[in-house]
This record gives sequence, C-alpha cells and structure tokens, in this order.
Amino acid sequence: MSNQITAFESIRRTNPAGNEFWSSRDFSKVLGYADYRNFQSVIESARTACFNSGQRVEDHFVEVTEMVEIGSGAQRRLKTVMMSRYACYLVIQNADPSKEIVAHGQTYFSIQTRRQELSDAEIEEKRRLSIRSELKKHNSQLADAAKDAGVIEPRDYAIFQNHGYMGLYGGLGAQDIHRRKGLKKGDQILDHMGSTELAANLFRATQAEEKLRREKITGKDKANKAHREVGAKVRQTIKELGGTMPEELPTAESIKKLESKARKALKKPNN
Repeated sequence: MSNQITAFESIRRTNPAGNEFWSSRDFSKVLGYADYRNFQSVIESARTACFNSGQRVEDHFVEVTEMVEIGSGAQRRLKTVMMSRYACYLVIQNADPSKEIVAHGQTYFSIQTRRQELSDAEIEEKRRLSIRSELKKHNSQLADAAKDAGVIEPRDYAIFQNHGYMGLYGGLGAQDIHRRKGLKKGDQILDHMGSTELAANLFRATQAEEKLRREKITGKDKANKAHREVGAKVRQTIKELGGTMPEELPTAESIKKLESKARKALKKPNN
C-alpha cells in the first residue's frame, strides 16, 4: 500500500457503533489544503453531488463542533464535517486534480466505495428476502384475524387491506401505490419494496392483527377503520423519527429475481 493510501487510512475514525468516518479538517490537511476555507467550497460541491445522486445528504455529511489544535498546543472549538466513505469519494472527485494525492485518492475511494456498494447491496438483498418471508406469514395471520372479525369475501379483504395501505401511505390505496411506483400490470407492490418499506408494512400487519384480536373487533367497517388507524400510527412514527415516507422510497427490482438467485445458489455443489 502506498504512502498516499496509508494517509487516508490513518485519519479514518470509527464511532461507538463501529461506523467509519473522516473529519473534513483531517482530510483537508492530507489533501494539502493550507487554508481550510478553500476546502469548504469542495465540501459544498460534494454535498450538491450527493443530493443530485438521490442520497440523503445528512447521512453522509454531519456537521459538528470539535476541539481542534491551532498551534503551540492551543485548541479552539471549530466546525467540522464528519464524512462517510461515500462523502469522501465525492469530495475527492471535486478536489484540486493538480494535486498528486488527489489522483491517488480518487482511485482509492472509487475502489473502496464500489466494494462497499456491492457489500451493501448483498445485505439489502438478504434483508428483503427475510422480511418479505416474514410478511407473507403475518399477512396470512392478519387474514385469519380479519376473517374472525367478519371480513370474509375476497373483495371485502381487498378493501380491508386497502385501508391499511391508505393509513400508512397518506391516503394512497394499492392502485395509487402501484401507479406511483411505475409498476407493470400484474406486478405485486410488495415484491418491489426495499427492506425499509417492507419493514414498515410488516409492522403495520403485525400491529393490525394484534389490534383486531386484542380489542375483539367485529364488523367489516370497524375492521377497516382499525387497519387504517394502525397504518396511520406507523406513518406518524416514521415521521417523528425523521424517516422517509414509504411512498417516497425508491422502487426495488422484483424480489422474485432475488428468490430465483437464492434458489440457484442453494443448488450449486459445494467446492
């Protein structure tokens, strides 16, 4: 490993949760910016690039105040930006290309970011498969609870499910969600949800079943109302936590492709 690459690793930090990050002030020094103010414009360009890529800027650029040495052992409280690996990749792409270390950094963070993307994608696939499987099971249990409440006919159950969606998706029903996600006729909306959206729907399903059974709700209208109330409560919780509303989350590729991929992997003989 070259000295230039070692420099980037030497300033890498980790928080108590084990997540890695880099201080913008450390980063500016490694890149040879004598005046931090000149580096701030690079950070702003990187922030813009992050936003334009569809990422949440606050997930990658976190502004904090920390004690920084200013010479002769003295320290001063200064604003610093804590940056993720992806943020560093964007920063290095916007830094002064005439600096040799910037060229090395571009190569390093391009490779490392790609590796991280591949790793994250694999984790997301496993999460989707796991949560989707759980959701299938709990939707079956929810159907049983709804049937006990008087929701018996398939058409009535579809209306019941729609009320849950409308609560969780701010008034959008299944057909509205289908159109919003740009799905084709015959596509199932649950098959095109990422892990975060699937988890929200899993919580809705489990809590709706619990409410129907706990309160011994009977009657289609009351069951529909209860399901919508649960969906709305889950939505409110997401809002209070600062999360992205489910209808704003990106459309994922069909989970059936992942299921097929997983089945093929199981059939492969062990080396």
